[in-house]
Amino acid sequence: MQELNRKIQPDYHKIEKIDIIKAKQNKLSNNIPLYTINAGSQDIIKIDFVFTAGVWYQNSALVASTTNSLINEGTKRFASHEIAEKLDYYGAILQLNIDNDFGIVSFICLNKHLNNVLPIIEDLLKNSIFPKKELDIYLTNRKQNYLTNSLKTNVLAQRKFLEIIYGKKHPYSNKINIEDFDRINQNKIIDFYNKFYTSKNCKIIASGKIDSTFHDLINDYFGGNDWEKSYNEKKINFEIASSKQKEHIVNKEDAVQSTIRIGKSLFNRKNKDFSGMQVLNTVLGGYFGSRLMSNIREDKGYSYGIQSFLTSYQNSGYFSIISEVKSEASKNAVKEIYNEIRKIKNELIPETELNIVRNYMLGDLLNYFDGPFALSESLKILINNSLNYNYFEKHIETIKNISAEELNKIANNYLQEESFYDVIAGKY
Repeated sequence: MQELNRKIQPDYHKIEKIDIIKAKQNKLSNNIPLYTINAGSQDIIKIDFVFTAGVWYQNSALVASTTNSLINEGTKRFASHEIAEKLDYYGAILQLNIDNDFGIVSFICLNKHLNNVLPIIEDLLKNSIFPKKELDIYLTNRKQNYLTNSLKTNVLAQRKFLEIIYGKKHPYSNKINIEDFDRINQNKIIDFYNKFYTSKNCKIIASGKIDSTFHDLINDYFGGNDWEKSYNEKKINFEIASSKQKEHIVNKEDAVQSTIRIGKSLFNRKNKDFSGMQVLNTVLGGYFGSRLMSNIREDKGYSYGIQSFLTSYQNSGYFSIISEVKSEASKNAVKEIYNEIRKIKNELIPETELNIVRNYMLGDLLNYFDGPFALSESLKILINNSLNYNYFEKHIETIKNISAEELNKIANNYLQEESFYDVIAGKY
């Protein structure tokens, strides 16, 4: 056996093209869009029911997340423990997810058990009753978690950051007060469920081994008009009301570390500059070899880690730089962060550095399409942003071909220091 010489860098190959297995689109009898991705070698399937039922659509704090979290806690036919026992018997995994825009009910099971699991999921989506006992237990536990998290600087910084870039009343700030746990009730949850978890507000994504009988099977359970409920499609708009104050300190004198959030509200994936901004973000703080990591962690030793992010929602987005630093170093860390921002605006990114970032991003992008379940997650990005597969093709081309001059222009357009907000939680 040939001995591996660890002093020699392994060869790498440029990724020229990524082949994407595209979903087939169909409709159920009640016009629910059905997307199917027939891929993978194992006899397993995942089905996502995607509802436009995120925080954006709630009238009271906690309603959207509570509805999604408790959808499996009891129906007109079965108690929560019976639902859990049935799913466990068939080896099915139920996943409930909520974000600012969408509520998602997903499950994974073997194909041979699909006909047994679908009636259980049907019951959850059509007949959940949200028992008061289960609701009270959930709210008590979540209230305790809220109080515990309120002692953590990273949570305090994130709450304040979203509040100041969007405004207290904007749903993307997702502002929760301790009193909100006492204001929520069973009627609010049931009303939200009946309005938004309906056939007229649903998209279905199926991924895995899918045979010719699948469409008729899913249509039998979910293609009827018996779960239209009270959904009334109505466009909801909210104005962003960012704070006029640029620096916000959340004092916590006993903190060993301070949490830094620097950033601004920004565009989402639909914007023509989003892909270019992702490349720029990766150079600045989007991977372990980034400039911020090299400066704040490797050179100065202020922190174990620092990252920058682009976050995209359906109606907006934001850019943020996040780090937890030694409290005594927080002022210097903020200073160095802005030094790196100025540098990326004032100097062209060297081609060698840009090539490293290109290779990293293309390699990371392969994970988006590695297997049927990853493909379904990528499809959700497209569907939830009203995009098509051309988005990924253009994104790949941008990563491969964007120039240092184009990135410099993007940096000067969107990384103006006066547009940023600083939040420091801890000692400062």
